[in-house]
Amino acid sequence: MTTRTTDGSAGDVDYGAFGSDYSSFRRPDERIARFIAEALGESRTVLNVGAGAGSYESAARTVTAVEPSESMRAQRPAPLPRAIDAVAEDLPFADGEFDAAMTLFSVHQWSDVRAGLREMRRVTRGPVVVLTCDPTLVREFWLYRYAPEVLDTEARRYPPLAELTAALGGTGTVRTVPIPSDCTDGFNEAYYGRPEMLLDPAARQACSAWSFVDDAAREHFDRALREDLDSGAWDEEFGHLRGRPTYDGSLVIVRATP
Repeated sequence: MTTRTTDGSAGDVDYGAFGSDYSSFRRPDERIARFIAEALGESRTVLNVGAGAGSYESAARTVTAVEPSESMRAQRPAPLPRAIDAVAEDLPFADGEFDAAMTLFSVHQWSDVRAGLREMRRVTRGPVVVLTCDPTLVREFWLYRYAPEVLDTEARRYPPLAELTAALGGTGTVRTVPIPSDCTDGFNEAYYGRPEMLLDPAARQACSAWSFVDDAAREHFDRALREDLDSGAWDEEFGHLRGRPTYDGSLVIVRATP
């Protein structure tokens, strides 16, 4: 059974306590949106599960959003449709009701990933699209040098890609999504060439993995990164990333068709 907080959040993050400023830093990036739109294809009716504040819903035509967190539903901009209060593992829709379904930066937070994906497949006639991270690649990001606890947490939370494709069934593909250097969606790897951004506690707080580490880990990260930026040590080792227009990290789109 899915556990829900007072805010309604389901899974391993309480967005009532954690996500008040989420939409300020997690703004959809139009280049990532194009990859999502391509994966959805010509689908007209699209279900968005774990919709949050509505990022990337412009990539679809007609969207039905599902979001259990009251605080996240409240951050949805006025032009977007109101989100339905429900969880992935128990979707209140008929079999095959939608042309397509998507879940974006959400699947790693669910209580039962396989049950949620099976529900998405049940209510969807066409492609199911999952924007997620490959846990085998998460620790290759430079942040692991300074905050290993954060990326260990991310690697543990993200389901293996084979588990996602197996739960969805049908024909599955996995595609790497290049991350732009000026990416407006502030997940950790979005700052691959802008390390200074992660010195802002609010920017870090928009990435849920940071909520799983203690103050000592956050203070160590802040102190160590500041020292290496001031001394030039970060740029000596990682400075080549500042000039890269895109970064191929752990971000992927999993797409499954019946």
